[in-house]
Amino acid sequence: MKTLGICFVLATLVALPSCSSSSDNASSRAAATGGNENGGGTAGTDLLPNNPDVFTPGFGGSAGSGAGGAGCGGPNLVAVIRDFRGYGATKHPDFENPGDQQGSDQDIVQDRLGADGKPVYASTDTTKTTSGKANFDQWYNDVNDVNVRIEYPFIFNKNPDGSSSFDNNGFFPIDGQGFGNESSEDNNGVSRNFHFTFELNTEFVFQGGENFKFRGDDDLWVFINGVKVIDLGGVHGALEAEVSLDEKATELGITKGNTYPLVIFGAERHTTRSNFRIDTSITFTNCEPILR
Repeated sequence: MKTLGICFVLATLVALPSCSSSSDNASSRAAATGGNENGGGTAGTDLLPNNPDVFTPGFGGSAGSGAGGAGCGGPNLVAVIRDFRGYGATKHPDFENPGDQQGSDQDIVQDRLGADGKPVYASTDTTKTTSGKANFDQWYNDVNDVNVRIEYPFIFNKNPDGSSSFDNNGFFPIDGQGFGNESSEDNNGVSRNFHFTFELNTEFVFQGGENFKFRGDDDLWVFINGVKVIDLGGVHGALEAEVSLDEKATELGITKGNTYPLVIFGAERHTTRSNFRIDTSITFTNCEPILR
């Protein structure tokens, strides 16, 4: 049913330990070969946080951004995944919805992020696939015994044309972690961890001409400079959306040469598939993970 489209080649990183944004990350990347102070340098190799035996491909700095000047070799992208229960007496009401509570469900969240950098629930009641503000506010915040936080490194694959991609049509990043896999009896004979949310914070230098394209399921929201640019909310099969930053520049309040935040929020709420694909010409520049 799902497709999280971000052409990342994950190289079977599912069982990696948690990552932090502390000085451990900075020291692990000290050996990376990044771009020069003007950006556009040779791609480096970064050590994954807290795992000195695994390397990931670094990106050179973006033109004129100086992103490679710090020697970090490129962005350090670590997502926060929160695991939820989808079955049993303690299941979260927004996960594993019955058939009449499935389908596309746009405008679950407001057009701008809240002061805390999180999506703001838009309804004063419920929506087709959600059960109200109080339960939705648990999706992207740590809540004891409601969800389990797991930090997960994301690796984009650099394409020959200079764009970057992450693509996984079996996106189950926390199998065997958190509350554990759902029973195969509940999932048509498949034992996977199907119920989780996903949050990735990063930054980029707007240079002009950038695009961002996503294909996946279930919910997916993308915010640039705090403004919602993609809304694929709901419990649904793989859907696709694309945004041109040039076309949205005025609406987003972005100017060439300046650095802006980009945040991706997603959710996997229903069996039996999980797809995730991203294709983008945006060059991410944060050398440290941005974790909330």
